Amino acid sequence: VDKNANIIDIGGGDSKLADKLLELGFKNISVLDISAKALEKAKTRLREKGKSVIYIEADILEFDAGSRFDIWHDRATFHFLTKEKDIVRYVEIAGKFIKSSGYLIISTFSTNGPKKCSGLDIMQYSEDSIKKTFQKDFSHMRSFEEIHTTPFNTKQNFLFNVFKRK
Repeated sequence: VDKNANIIDIGGGDSKLADKLLELGFKNISVLDISAKALEKAKTRLREKGKSVIYIEADILEFDAGSRFDIWHDRATFHFLTKEKDIVRYVEIAGKFIKSSGYLIISTFSTNGPKKCSGLDIMQYSEDSIKKTFQKDFSHMRSFEEIHTTPFNTKQNFLFNVFKRK
């Protein structure tokens, strides 16, 4: 991947993905989160190193990017969308703001995962259901399940997916 690729981390908040991308030499990194506190923690942690990172406080369903992205990463936002209209809106936004031949990397709780997270209802996805959800604008490349252990030692089964924009 080109170090000048335009990358966005959806729901990235205080995630360490931006740190790792900066360490690897990537230059165009955006982090979107609905939580100003989470973004502020990331800014404070990254300090001078993170000056080039664009922090976006926004609801993904209302996101209107000023540019398009080569890589769209979402580790745990999409599965919180439980209403059909919100899921459709997310898919539309991703399709609009991911460049042709760009990548969508998205993780959700699998059908073996929890039914709630942080007290909120979530949607579980199988490889087939996630493929169908994104099939209009994206070609499915790969899916795999992995068990994630939370800081509270809870085991959660995730489905990781890679799609390419048609």
